[in-house]
Amino acid sequence: MSWYGVTDIWTYVVGAIGIILLPGPNSLFVLSVATARGVRAGYRGAMGVFLGDSILLGLVGLGAAGLLRTYPALFMVVKYAGAVYLGWVGVNLLRAALLRWRTSPTDVQAHAQPAEPATSAAMDQPFRRALVISLLNPKAILFLLSFFVQFIDPQYESPAVPFLILSAIIMGASAAYLSALIFAGVRLAQTFRRRARLAASLSAGVGGLFMWFAAKLASASLH
Repeated sequence: MSWYGVTDIWTYVVGAIGIILLPGPNSLFVLSVATARGVRAGYRGAMGVFLGDSILLGLVGLGAAGLLRTYPALFMVVKYAGAVYLGWVGVNLLRAALLRWRTSPTDVQAHAQPAEPATSAAMDQPFRRALVISLLNPKAILFLLSFFVQFIDPQYESPAVPFLILSAIIMGASAAYLSALIFAGVRLAQTFRRRARLAASLSAGVGGLFMWFAAKLASASLH
């Protein structure tokens, strides 16, 4: 039994929400941008993620996962390019955090002279950077394919219909989640303006996570 070619749609919805809630470089970058630059910049980052995810979904539909499996060398190039980029973002965040820690006044002084959250070149041009972070993840293509095919009825006359329905569900859930992160980031920024060293510590933590994401991607395989 399927609904417009989608089998067990509620299981898919629950699974999609669970996948989106898992911490990853996309959501972490959007949260960091919103904390450092505000709502508008946060949504620019979110739009980069939406475009990147849309491109990946389109590639899945065109069989990109099979191409990566057929040509392992192509997978290696994309994988290491993504790892290097994530590592570069992480290093920049760590450098910005170290600079802010060294130059920050104490929390008592910061109450008198509010400081901006720690930022870096990694937070500039959030749309483009979020787009690149989203695209340079070949594992996402393979994961999306393995997840999507479980809920598409192979007997349905037009496979594009269930594919579009499933894509719309996961994109809608992602939009809601990123919006929540953006406004949470703005609330955090209010605290960080009073506690500059706390902001520097968070920036360092985020930078460390990006370096961990880079190492994880560099060690990823097709199996």
